[in-house]
Amino acid sequence: MDEAQIQINRRNNEEESTRTRARVLGFPYLDTRSFEKEIPLVYELLDIEQMHKDYILPLQKGGGAEHYQFMITANTPRSVIADLRRSYEEQGERADFFLISNSAYKTFMLRYDPPKETVYEDIEIAKEGDSETIEQVSKTLNEVSTDKVFDFLLDQADKLGASDIHIENMRDKIRIRMRVDGILHPVANIDKDRYRIFMGELSSRAGISTAAKTSQSGHMQKDIERDGKTHLLNIRVETVPTMYGQDAVLRLFNFDETLLNLDLLGLSQDERAEIDEVISHPRGLVLMVGPTGSGKSTTLYSILNALNSTDRKIITLEDPIEYGITGISQIPIDTTSGQEFADGLRSVLRLDPDVVMVGEIRDADTARTAIQASITGHLVLSSFHANSTSAAFSRMIDMIGQNPIFSSSIRLVVAQRLVRKLADNKEMYRPDDTTRRYIEKVFEGVPEKVLRDHNIDLSDITLARPVISDEYPFGYKGRTVIMEQLVVTDEIASFIRGDITDINTKTIEDTAKASGMLTLEQKGVLAALRGETTLDEVARVI
Repeated sequence: MDEAQIQINRRNNEEESTRTRARVLGFPYLDTRSFEKEIPLVYELLDIEQMHKDYILPLQKGGGAEHYQFMITANTPRSVIADLRRSYEEQGERADFFLISNSAYKTFMLRYDPPKETVYEDIEIAKEGDSETIEQVSKTLNEVSTDKVFDFLLDQADKLGASDIHIENMRDKIRIRMRVDGILHPVANIDKDRYRIFMGELSSRAGISTAAKTSQSGHMQKDIERDGKTHLLNIRVETVPTMYGQDAVLRLFNFDETLLNLDLLGLSQDERAEIDEVISHPRGLVLMVGPTGSGKSTTLYSILNALNSTDRKIITLEDPIEYGITGISQIPIDTTSGQEFADGLRSVLRLDPDVVMVGEIRDADTARTAIQASITGHLVLSSFHANSTSAAFSRMIDMIGQNPIFSSSIRLVVAQRLVRKLADNKEMYRPDDTTRRYIEKVFEGVPEKVLRDHNIDLSDITLARPVISDEYPFGYKGRTVIMEQLVVTDEIASFIRGDITDINTKTIEDTAKASGMLTLEQKGVLAALRGETTLDEVARVI
């Protein structure tokens, strides 16, 4: 029996009990279920305080202006009924009383005196050393009602543009931190008893256990309403047991298919042209590399969206699925339960896909299967953990050895990072000599044409720095992509085939730079020279 039917049966039993009680007490019984949510309310007969205190409600004026009707419960004092009846009779008027169930009384009372919605102050991110803001946010979170605290936290994180919420158990409190624009900020320290509330909500929504002794992964979704519009928030949940309880990290994905667009990644014309040329081919392997949180998934999904058409079959294997995209077959792979990407990939290749995305290449078996798929008529996209494009080749060679098939399958490796963008109120300045020499060294050997293509004149260098304000407390707003793209040329392929045995990351990088590739550091400094970010931010990320 479902919950709705249980509630119906429970109300039926209560009404029957009330009907029997009415006969005992000598009052007519009234079943209000057919009208209790629609009938007009009568406000002038009783005040709200008396309705609460005496469990009595006005029903209506009926049978003439001198005829009044009231609803009572078994808890209504008989003296109150007698006093009301006498007072109306003394005025030549009549009052009738009907016994209703407690459920009916509560339903009417919610209409007469609806709960007032409490509006809590928005969460603010504290600056370094700003304990007052943390104390204020802590006070707010401790005041939010039990049934709303979790939703309030998610809504505020989304409003701040946070990518993660960290819930961390400490000896005498719970610390809440949020990652905004790639930086982890303390938000609040809340009472220890809130731990049960958070974990209770997580367990019911994300399908995890509060009693687990091992790490867990879960997933949930929430509709967020903002400015009259609604968007879907995908939330990936990771928990791990610690000394004082289960710590949790919630990764937030503000899902909007229209945002998964290569045009919105801030790519230069050359970068976009290279990607478009590679993915226009029906086969080959494209790798996205970078640390966790560098935006690899967003770029891969944007490429998939660009390829998503009615004449292509696209299948993804993901652990877990972060975005659901219309028109694409997405298959979850639970590697924590023993599933492997390689097994899933072999299975989906039987479905004759045109494009396959493998969430991550983590082992030699998956790497070899992906390579095999990419030379047999499939375009294969995947992510891979490496610090740079050249390091990705070195790592892959270490994993599978120098491999002629790999050399003919790999077409493009993209390494990326996310750096914070300066807010609009940034301040321009001319750097000192030490900074100028550093910039000149970074671009040493880069052809003048490349610098001209990026509108860079090293003889006239200006940079930007953040300006702190109430609107921009850190001087930054949002993040932008820094991308290093290595297109596989014959020279690069020769390393992979084993034609050259004495290879390392620097050898591969120098060869790629000679072919025109700009490194992550160079792309980051270019962004600083354009006034988009700062050299400090580039150094922090790269």
